[in-house]
Amino acid sequence: MSRLEFFFDCSSPWTYLAFSRVEEVAARAGATIDWRPILVGGIFNKVNRDVYDARANPHPVKGRYYVKDLQDWARYCGIEIGKPPVFPVRAVDAMRGAIVAQDEGKLVPYARAVFEAYWGQLKDISQPDVLRDICKSVDLDPGMVSRRIKDQDVKDRLLENTEEVIRRGGFGSPTMFVNGDDMYFGNDRLPLVEAALKAGAHG
Repeated sequence: MSRLEFFFDCSSPWTYLAFSRVEEVAARAGATIDWRPILVGGIFNKVNRDVYDARANPHPVKGRYYVKDLQDWARYCGIEIGKPPVFPVRAVDAMRGAIVAQDEGKLVPYARAVFEAYWGQLKDISQPDVLRDICKSVDLDPGMVSRRIKDQDVKDRLLENTEEVIRRGGFGSPTMFVNGDDMYFGNDRLPLVEAALKAGAHG
């Protein structure tokens, strides 16, 4: 059976697109998914600072197409991606919450709720009350999550995931690895990911 490692940050719209389809991809390929929450800002700070320049000085022609492309993909994936009033957002607590949700066996519904809250409902996921409502919606105890995201163990695991993807050559979210060291970046690479998973399963 092939294995897909999915390194992701819920503050990325392109990651939301990939997240919305990756389980189907894995199911068709008979593969397992190893979910790896990260902080994409930590990656940008170390190995991809050009992102900040592009945001500060967007190319007018490419910028218009970017908006269209994102909405075309959102319709294709059947999800809502709006324009959050707070962008970029401080996602550290939300992503630490993903580590806690993973421990509780609820990572996928939690991450989906975070994506929907930020990109669909345009809520500020850095706010404690928003995270509290997200936790309630997936039957996670908000008080427990609030306490756990302050634990050094949870902080360290999120940081280690982020450092690991950098060590392995990643530079953004989503970064995916098929069966160890076969890396793919971005929502639009999912067809290649699926092909690699299927090839690995029969290799």
